[in-house]
Amino acid sequence: MFPTDLMVEVRPRRIFANGHTYHVNSISVNSDGETYLSADDLRINMWHLDITDRSFNIVDIKPANMEDLTEVITAAEFHPQHCHLFVYSSSKGTLRLCDMRESALCDKHSKIFEEPEDPGNRSFFSEIISSVSDVKFSHSGRYLLTRDYLTVKVWDLNMEKGPVETYQVHEYLRSKLCSLYENDCIFDKFECVWNSTDSVIMTGAYNSFFRMFDRETGRGVTLEAWRESSKPRAVLRTRRIYTGGRRRRGDVGVDSLDFTKKILHMAWHPAENIIAIAATNNLYIFQDRVNAENL
Repeated sequence: MFPTDLMVEVRPRRIFANGHTYHVNSISVNSDGETYLSADDLRINMWHLDITDRSFNIVDIKPANMEDLTEVITAAEFHPQHCHLFVYSSSKGTLRLCDMRESALCDKHSKIFEEPEDPGNRSFFSEIISSVSDVKFSHSGRYLLTRDYLTVKVWDLNMEKGPVETYQVHEYLRSKLCSLYENDCIFDKFECVWNSTDSVIMTGAYNSFFRMFDRETGRGVTLEAWRESSKPRAVLRTRRIYTGGRRRRGDVGVDSLDFTKKILHMAWHPAENIIAIAATNNLYIFQDRVNAENL
């Protein structure tokens, strides 16, 4: 007998087939515990968990002529408490809140959330960087969290005219958009998550960095997911991007960032201060030191 590493094998319990023509970008389980939605670029379908061979189409934005297509669906999620509400985002930076009580086919939204564009900042990349890559309801159900290429934004469901909070994730990349477009990094889809109390938000960046923002103070911190920090009881180091002025020890220059090391996927424990970070082919799990000592 030889000792071997633990091997985990995944077996599908059910296969829900033939629901989409394009790649699925979102799956969200409904609060009723019986249904879920799946979304691709042009359609959103609702499924029953016990019925695998058919689904009900609730959103279809495919035009009669594909040359008339102006936007695609980028993400979708059910409301955490109200089973009749869901939201989906688009490549134009808009959010549409839909109510399934109003119509079986939700092509007409109940509310639309979008931020007016500043004509002074208009550029070739404006539409690309405004595309929403992820949308998440807060646990309370009152707010929406969205991520575009440069920022994360918090929206109030009662205020459609614009976000109530905007946090800069990596504004220092604005001057690098041309090279990021050439290497396709500008199309990266970053996710965003809330903590259990909706007081802190988190999202990913490049160079194995990820960002956390405290909503009460508005302050952000940059942390790094790397092998040394994954050792037991190791403390995560805060990092700083050098963009000018006085350079401190440990600062990382914008030109030395590794754009192949990107953190696109992450999750926050629903009740504890435990986070999971996917960095390239590594999965890191970090826990709040205060809580860890009490376990």
